[in-house]
Amino acid sequence: MADFTGKTALITGSGRGMGRSHAAILAARGAAVVIHDINEAWAEETARRIRDKGGRCLVACGDVSKPGDMQDVVRRGEAEFGGIDILINNAGISAERAGLDGITEDLYERMFGVHVKGTIFTTQAAVPGMIARRSGRIVNISSIWGMTGHHFGATYCAAKAAILGLTKAWAKEFAPHNICVNAVAPGAVKTEMQVEVDGLEAVKAQAKAIPLGRLAEPEEMSYPVIFLASSEASFVTGQVLSPNGGDTIVGV
Repeated sequence: MADFTGKTALITGSGRGMGRSHAAILAARGAAVVIHDINEAWAEETARRIRDKGGRCLVACGDVSKPGDMQDVVRRGEAEFGGIDILINNAGISAERAGLDGITEDLYERMFGVHVKGTIFTTQAAVPGMIARRSGRIVNISSIWGMTGHHFGATYCAAKAAILGLTKAWAKEFAPHNICVNAVAPGAVKTEMQVEVDGLEAVKAQAKAIPLGRLAEPEEMSYPVIFLASSEASFVTGQVLSPNGGDTIVGV
């Protein structure tokens, strides 16, 4: 089991769901954690749970689609813990439930603002410190839909596919600085957001279509993320892991 003692991790969108799980596991394994979310109450609840178990964390809230907010989040994390060693670009919003004629400019801007702009500019803020230390791990959270597409949610699919492109490009750009960049593309996960958007019955029906017969628990997404963030993945970069219960099986 990888030990993160002495490391600092920033997890965007870690107020609940998968992000909260990533933060909790990293903290349990010794990392100092910068908890980010746009919702301060959610972020504080994540922090409370971590501190109750003896973990070290800092709450730094902001809008991931605003570069200035994320520069401030990174600066606060660096000031508190000395540097950001691990960046998990996790913040996201759910897919639109509409066809082409339902896409508005506002929806497009929001989808790409959170997923793509947020990933780019949070990374831009965190990478200089990694370069200075000649060490870093970046894990970008994409989606199975960024790999396969879906009959609704075109802008979500496109934004999550863009994250895969960023991952592959940055893996090559940052490799000379000993910074590894990878992506996790989750399948269906049992989170609050999933139930809020689709409803419980639709989620149950979706689970039946997955070969393993169920949705993933959030921690089942966290373990691949934690692996890619660890020293055990020191020769892994530019790769995409998709824990999806067999929903999509990609051959080499």
